[in-house]
Amino acid sequence: MIKITDLHVYYGGIHAIKGISLEVPKGKIVSLIGANGAGKSTTLRAIMKLEKPKEGTISYRDQDITFEKTQKLVKNGLVLVPEGRRVFTNLTVEENLILGAYARKDSDEVHKDLEWVYELFPRLKERRKQKAGTMSGGEQQMLAVGRALMSKPEVLLMDEPSLGLAPLIVKDIFNIIRKINSLGVTILLIEQNAKVALEISDYGYVMETGNIVLEGKGKDLLEDENVKKAYLGA
Repeated sequence: MIKITDLHVYYGGIHAIKGISLEVPKGKIVSLIGANGAGKSTTLRAIMKLEKPKEGTISYRDQDITFEKTQKLVKNGLVLVPEGRRVFTNLTVEENLILGAYARKDSDEVHKDLEWVYELFPRLKERRKQKAGTMSGGEQQMLAVGRALMSKPEVLLMDEPSLGLAPLIVKDIFNIIRKINSLGVTILLIEQNAKVALEISDYGYVMETGNIVLEGKGKDLLEDENVKKAYLGA
């Protein structure tokens, strides 16, 4: 579904991504784990063209999208749930969700998908007329995911969905991620909480200072001694 080959990204004179290669197969959950500053978010931003790659290629559905425009990627089913939620605080929950479907022309289907999102997130339905800025962090994260789903993504790129959330809310968010994947949405997950990420992932990559240093099935990485020591508190 997504294939990255020898990707290099620079911030000024800083070599942030140093020739990484990875794949995200259709219908799978793939996680990219690592410490702060490892280059995880930069990788997502490069896929969505929010950062410009210096070298390498990015393909989606076997088409080169290395320099494609962000808006076209969204229309073609590639959608980012950014770190920090980035909801429109002065708009209501429902207005935020409708904005997620801005590129769509099928208004009848948009209404059906709105109801579908409310089924996934009953709390959002309860607060549909509430301003997003007055909601808790967990509720805003649900809203950010719901807004992304309104664009009917084939691939969902998720940047730190558990950041700053209470453990019980984290569990809810990851249950929803599993459910979204079971409905056919491919997911690339960036997450500092390595344990919960690898538990739900078909495959994972470990990133350090702009390099991929380890990869494997999610369950295998959970048992890897180096991963345990560095990321699982063992």
